[in-house]
Amino acid sequence: MDATTRTVAVPELGIDFEVLADDAVIGPAIERGSWEDHETALFRAHLAPGARVVDLGANVGWFAATAILAGAEVDAFEPVPAIADIAERNMARAAERGPGSGRLHRFAAGEEPGTACIALGGTNHGDNRVLDEGAPRPDDMGDAEEIEIRIERTDDHVRGPVDVLKIDTQGSEWLALRGAGRLLSDSPRLALLLEFWPYALRGCDPAELLDLLGRQGFTIGKATAAPYPMAAERILRQAAARDPVKGGLDLYAVRGRPFHVLGPAARLRSVWRSWRED
Repeated sequence: MDATTRTVAVPELGIDFEVLADDAVIGPAIERGSWEDHETALFRAHLAPGARVVDLGANVGWFAATAILAGAEVDAFEPVPAIADIAERNMARAAERGPGSGRLHRFAAGEEPGTACIALGGTNHGDNRVLDEGAPRPDDMGDAEEIEIRIERTDDHVRGPVDVLKIDTQGSEWLALRGAGRLLSDSPRLALLLEFWPYALRGCDPAELLDLLGRQGFTIGKATAAPYPMAAERILRQAAARDPVKGGLDLYAVRGRPFHVLGPAARLRSVWRSWRED
């Protein structure tokens, strides 16, 4: 991959932020001022000085830097070496400005330690997908470059309790959760942001992932400007109605914490959305 970068001013963070120069998605969004606005708002709402945050699939470090600037202690995981370098530099910039701190782990979160190949997105450098051994590359990734990466269990590197867990691993979310069982058990008050993309999901049926979260005691919704609690069946129905290849749903879940954290106006809007949506 082309690891050429550019540095952009991000007033929302109060720091300069480094992005990949040829990225067609994350880089341009950050250059316009932010990335994943709804998820970022929910993420920030659960941060406080001294909070502990785990970011699985950190990419260039937007969420990790945001947490550091809010005073959190962050463990971020990013397996692609060139992208991990950028995340580490962005986290260092945040630590120079904010009261928090961060550590970067240069591997992917999985169920068992080992190695794997990861296919790198050509123009979307956030779409890097770990490949199952012997399985063909996904059709939509064309002739994507592949590199070998290290897989590690989160439980072997981070001890709970933690306050916020973000998992965006392009289909490896189930395996990441399976490798963080102790962390989940040790974190009774937890906010979770998780990509739910049935098309790319590895290791389980989509319903199994939602069932796991339900058995873990999470209240689940979509990561929107006005989230509302949703049954697993409703999430599956809405995910099935979307274009499968272009993406799934970003989920927001909590246990032991308030679900509605974006203010009274957002809570009222969530009631309306719950009534209007399928």
